[in-house]
Amino acid sequence: MAALKKDVETISMVDTFKDFTDTKNIDRTTLVSVLEESFRNVIAKIFGSDENFDVIVNPDKGDFEIYRNRMVVANGEVADENKEIALADAQKIEADYEIGEEVSERVDFAKFGRRAILNLRQTLASKILELEHDSLYNKYKDRVGQVISGEVYQVWKREVLLVDDENNELILPKSEQIPADQYHKGETVRAVIHRVDNENNNPKIILSRTSPEFLKRLLEAEVPEINDGLITIKRVARMPGERAKIAVESYDERIDPVGACVGVKGSRVHGIVRELCNENIDVINYTANTKLFIQRALSPAKVSSIAIDEENHKAEVYLKPEEVSLAIGRGGLNIKLASMLTEYTIDVYREVDENEVDEDIYLDEFSDEIDQWVIDAIKSIGLDTAKAVLNAPREMLVEKADLEEETVEHVINVLKAEFEN
Repeated sequence: MAALKKDVETISMVDTFKDFTDTKNIDRTTLVSVLEESFRNVIAKIFGSDENFDVIVNPDKGDFEIYRNRMVVANGEVADENKEIALADAQKIEADYEIGEEVSERVDFAKFGRRAILNLRQTLASKILELEHDSLYNKYKDRVGQVISGEVYQVWKREVLLVDDENNELILPKSEQIPADQYHKGETVRAVIHRVDNENNNPKIILSRTSPEFLKRLLEAEVPEINDGLITIKRVARMPGERAKIAVESYDERIDPVGACVGVKGSRVHGIVRELCNENIDVINYTANTKLFIQRALSPAKVSSIAIDEENHKAEVYLKPEEVSLAIGRGGLNIKLASMLTEYTIDVYREVDENEVDEDIYLDEFSDEIDQWVIDAIKSIGLDTAKAVLNAPREMLVEKADLEEETVEHVINVLKAEFEN
């Protein structure tokens, strides 16, 4: 029974060692050092000191050896059994040992018992986990902004778990997924490395498919002129899965940056559009001229005039009535992207015909037909008169004045009726 128990412990010891020598992502020198340190920690707990022990770790063969070195002293004069051995006991090992010599004796770690083996497993597990975390963090900490491919391992409601080619876990949160994205276990997904968290030495690799950086990297991969340094991407604005605007600039007058990025018949952006769930991509020429840049950003609308407030980063854009809806875009998408791209708050106004000389009326005059709180909300966004409201886009009244569409409709009908009368 005792022999069986010893065999079980020996097998457990071998398994313990193999479990950790097979660990990936840790270089051999570091692994040997960690294994040796773990053995020494356990030895020190058992004997009070490990300084007279030699630990030889051989991960290539999957084994290890431990030797205890003790000084031979006269019989009956052993003061420290860990570091000294009586002459009679030494001569049982080898008959020619003499006092003063050092005895090196191999130690069977399994004889230390199950508690020692369990202690070793826990120590190794803790150190190896720490090393794996360090390895993962070091692998990804300087790769933020790079595109990576991962295999979908698990799909949850709030995030998707992917694994890289070394089975490291990558996290794609719901907030970083394109709304139309659908994921299935085993398929390959591309995303940009958004950030690397390392709270309590527990690294988490966070990916993103909604980041402007993802679109930027995809475009760089498709356009050789960008990698060659002939074209640079100056700004990117995205409404993921719907539409994006990119501002590019060429350092070579012979190269049309917009044409180079789009490609013949859109050949260079087709693949990107498919990758981004049919996200519409507009490419425009960048310029340091703020007015011209805002004008280009509002494309396809044609701007009549622009008033810039550089201090507050605001722009008032005036357009012909038929151009207003183009500037705003479906659901206000075009003007939102233009604001994101130019980093200016853009207000759109219908251009007033100079031949129109109708008298304007202050909003407060309509307090008997329009609730005062509605009037105050409209005035808070800088519209004080009836004509100013009628010339402003409805989307602007809904979003900036925070009014319901029905309320805006009522206000416009009241004001129109006044001028018709």
